[in-house]
Amino acid sequence: MECKKISIRDFRNIENAEIAFESGVNILVGNNAQGKTNLLEAISFTALGKSFRTSHEEEMIRFGAESCEISLDFKDSVREQNITVRMMPGRRRHVEQNGVKVSRLSEIVGAFRTVLFCPEHLSLIKEGPAERRNFLDVAISQLYPVYLKSLQKYNQILKQRNQLLKHAEEDRRSFDETIEFWSRQMAREAALIARYRVRYLKRAAEKIKICFSEMTDSKEIPEAVYAGSSHGEPDSYEDMDYTENAYYQLLMSHHDREIGAGSSLWGIHKDDVEILINGKSARAFASQGQQRSLALAMKLAEGEVCADICGEKPVFLFDDVFSELDASRRAYLAEKMTNRQVIITTCEPFGLTNGKIIKVENGSYQI
Repeated sequence: MECKKISIRDFRNIENAEIAFESGVNILVGNNAQGKTNLLEAISFTALGKSFRTSHEEEMIRFGAESCEISLDFKDSVREQNITVRMMPGRRRHVEQNGVKVSRLSEIVGAFRTVLFCPEHLSLIKEGPAERRNFLDVAISQLYPVYLKSLQKYNQILKQRNQLLKHAEEDRRSFDETIEFWSRQMAREAALIARYRVRYLKRAAEKIKICFSEMTDSKEIPEAVYAGSSHGEPDSYEDMDYTENAYYQLLMSHHDREIGAGSSLWGIHKDDVEILINGKSARAFASQGQQRSLALAMKLAEGEVCADICGEKPVFLFDDVFSELDASRRAYLAEKMTNRQVIITTCEPFGLTNGKIIKVENGSYQI
């Protein structure tokens, strides 16, 4: 898969730009706050249907502009395609794929696939469970549309159930009449989502081991294990009825605690990915260097799993990560960039000479 060209109007500090990319390595070089990350954000937005920097759409529209537009030309193993998105404050996005309007941006997730790696991802191991859940959700949503639909449905149910819990003390009758319905619906979606997560982790775990070993020249063995709140063993998640019942029993057994908290305390929104080294928690016992190597291995594994499932490598987006890595990890990452398209942002080239250099200054791009 390749990003061929992107045209941008009034996005962040980019007033008007059109950038073409090469099949291999593309290096965006410039000082801070010039528009390097803005460009990667625009590319990623067409892949994921959301920004990796903000949940407020109006922040992406250039100050003083009434709207913004991103138009991406890309090529997959079959044909050349286009995704165009227009955003206007207070109005629904206008989204087109190959000139045909689609009702929701989420419908095109998976058409153009990317792996984004930015400095925040280096904390993937030491941060809380939400970061690791997001890692899974982003990776799996680009591979399986049914997963994304189930995740969206689950979040809607979770919102409804949380509202019910918040008002349970003042309206106990409504709570007693509907809590079973919402818990059953939530458990059903949770079972499907958890199964996809466990399956994905089984694939990714082997890739993580290989990347970590190559990067560190270490005999230590990393593991990635799904830590579900239903407490089932990894293989048990293949049994959808068993998993659904396990989540359902949790959701129906602790109402007093949930009412006190005003939110749902069990479900896939509370699950985690446990990263181990030689059987011990990497979050608790691994050094900072080991944690960074594991995080990098997880992102590279994301690309390898995507390639195995879809038959072609995704586009890799590296946002200023070379400045955060030591020389050995930079060398390893540079070695892994062969035979795939990579778009890198950096203030300094760090010896990256084999690639198309694009100079970035104040929202403009020059070769």
